[in-house]
Amino acid sequence: MLNLQRLTIFAAVVEAGSFTAAATALGQTKAVVSFNIKQLEVDLGVSLLMRTTRRLSLTDTGERFYPRCLRLLEEAENLQEDVQQDHAGLSGILRITSTPEYGAQVVVPALAAFSREHPQLRIQHVSSSYHADLIAERFDIAIRLGQLADSSLRAAPIDSFAILPVASPAWVAERPIKNLAQLAQAAWLAHSRLSAPLSWQVVTPEQQAVLFKVESPPVIMADSATALLAFAQQGSGVALLPDWLVRPALESGELYVLLPDHQFPRQSIYALYPNTRHVSEKVRVFIDFLRARVANNG
Repeated sequence: MLNLQRLTIFAAVVEAGSFTAAATALGQTKAVVSFNIKQLEVDLGVSLLMRTTRRLSLTDTGERFYPRCLRLLEEAENLQEDVQQDHAGLSGILRITSTPEYGAQVVVPALAAFSREHPQLRIQHVSSSYHADLIAERFDIAIRLGQLADSSLRAAPIDSFAILPVASPAWVAERPIKNLAQLAQAAWLAHSRLSAPLSWQVVTPEQQAVLFKVESPPVIMADSATALLAFAQQGSGVALLPDWLVRPALESGELYVLLPDHQFPRQSIYALYPNTRHVSEKVRVFIDFLRARVANNG
C-alpha cells in the first residue's frame, strides 16, 4: 500500500530540486525527507531519484512515476474535500489559470463572485499567455480560447466569441479597405503564439466560405492580445482580435472594423481539467457557475 505522505514528500523533492529545499517547504528536517524517500523506493522496489553531490535528478522510472504520483495526490485531495464538504460550501484550494485579457474581463470577476458563495474555498488564479501543464503545475482548471490542440485533458465548452479585423481611423483613412484582396495586402499585426496566425476561413456577404490568407509576414508580432490592441490603436496596422476585447475601443471610435459584412470564424472558450476518474466537486461546480454566469451576462 502506497503511503500518501511519502508521495507528498517525493513530489515536494522533485518540485524543490533538493532534499534541503523540500524539507524547508514542508517544515520537516532533511533527515525525515531522506528517510521517507528511501522508504518509498523500498516500497516500490525501484530507484526514483539519482543523488550526487551537485544535483538531484529523476531516474527513468521516476520520470514515469512522478506525473502519476501527482494525479494520485490530486485525486486523494479532491476525495477528501468532497467527503468533508458541508452546508458552508466548498473548501480546499481551487487553482485556475487563464489568459491575462480574458482573465481580467471574465474569469476574475467570476472567481470573486464564486468566492463569496464559498468563503471556505481558497482560490489561486494565475494569469499567463503560456499554456501551463495542468498536471505538473497542479492546476485544477485552465481556461483556453480558440482551437484546442489534441490533449489527454477533458474540455468543457463555456462560450464562443467573434473575432474582428480592426485598425485605427488614421490607418483606415490612408488605406481604405474595400475587399478581402486588399485586406490580405494590409500591414498585419499577429500573435506570436499562433502556429498559423494569418490564415482563416471567411464567410462572405453572399454566405460563401473562402480561404483568406495573408502571404506577407506580419509587420509586428506580440505575445498578448492586449499588446496587439495597443499597436492597432497606435495605427500600426490590422489586428484580428476578440469582440469582447475591442468593444470599448470600437464604441469610443478608437478602432474601426474592416469589412464588417464578412465573418471570420468564431472562437470557442473551454475549461480544461485533468482527465481523472474522480473529478472534484469544486471543479464541477465552478465550471457550471462560469458557464451560467457567461450565459446570463451575454
